[in-house]
Amino acid sequence: MEILMSLIIGIIIMCAVYLILSISLLRIIIGTGLLSHGVHLLLITMGGLPKGEEAPPLLGEHSAKGHIVHLPQALILTAIVISFGVTAFFLVLAYRVYQELGTDDVESMREHVDHWA
Repeated sequence: MEILMSLIIGIIIMCAVYLILSISLLRIIIGTGLLSHGVHLLLITMGGLPKGEEAPPLLGEHSAKGHIVHLPQALILTAIVISFGVTAFFLVLAYRVYQELGTDDVESMREHVDHWA
């Protein structure tokens, strides 16, 4: 299962890098969101996937043999919320730039910045 997840994560990150290297600002924002999701999947996979029935983490004589540490899942949940907020901020920023310049092309934005300087 980890090999399948690794392949899926690789494909997601590959698509994200392709989108980030494009000229359109909206595609760059979608690429950063996709990259963050790929990293979240990577960290969850590194935390361990359940094999069989998940047992509660008990301490003592009758401790469970196959329990999973839930700390990576909690940290990923926090990271998902933060990446959602950052993506929303990027979208608002891109909309404002589009209102001012009338384009989402990064190269033409550079020309406008050089004109202002």
